[in-house]
Amino acid sequence: MREVLFGSPLAWACSVVLAIVALAAMAGPWLSPWAFDAVDWDAIDAAPSTAHWFGTDGVGRDLLARTLTGARVSIVIAISATLVSCLIGIPWGAAAGYIGGPTDMTMMRIVDGLYALPFILLVILLVVLFGRNVVLLFVALGAVSWLDLARIVRGQTLAAKNEAYVEAARAMGVGTPGILVRHIVPNVAGPALVYATLTVPGVIIAESFLSFLGLGVQEPQTSWGVLIADGAREMRSSPWQLIFPASMLALTLFALNVLGDRMRDALDVPDRARSKTLKTQAGR
Repeated sequence: MREVLFGSPLAWACSVVLAIVALAAMAGPWLSPWAFDAVDWDAIDAAPSTAHWFGTDGVGRDLLARTLTGARVSIVIAISATLVSCLIGIPWGAAAGYIGGPTDMTMMRIVDGLYALPFILLVILLVVLFGRNVVLLFVALGAVSWLDLARIVRGQTLAAKNEAYVEAARAMGVGTPGILVRHIVPNVAGPALVYATLTVPGVIIAESFLSFLGLGVQEPQTSWGVLIADGAREMRSSPWQLIFPASMLALTLFALNVLGDRMRDALDVPDRARSKTLKTQAGR
């Protein structure tokens, strides 16, 4: 893990960026003297200054406080939705790959059917049925992001279920639930968790997109998507309203993608080494 985070200057810089963003999001209320919903009537639509480092929006709210609050909301939603996808996708893919046969076919056809549902339509239906609620974002984003994870876990399970330790567990009389819990899931969790780190940026983008459309986080609460939507409307007259939240979102997504790719490469190293060893032995 240390090599993943600090193995290159780019990875080190991305780790620092993520640490700064996380600390700023957690310490936001103490970094700014303004609450995220407090109005400064003397500084409506004001440019960045010593009083308001990021400026203010069209109603006089401090943009720094709102950007940090938006970071906290977007990151919490992304992590929560990713956890939901792991809780659904890993057991689903492991069960489908290990059991196989008609059960595998049925479970994966369900996944294909869910792929066919438009994501935005699903969110709109949830909003119509249950109203606008941040919890719905967890459900909607998690209900979509687990599909790819289930496919990846299924592929890993198809390779793992023929390993010697699984055959030994079967010979000892361990049932299917026991093999899945004790052997299959722990051994496929590594690639699954690496993929989960790569889904966090996608979930943040999806949340920002939904909030941009007005289907996500609602006032007085805020998120990066809400701030970017507000800033886009005022881009010509008040460009700072778009520049600061969009820059933080872009930096965070870039850092997450870089570290996720490094984790994936680090996990592939043992596999490549083992493949090279097997080829060498086969050549002998």
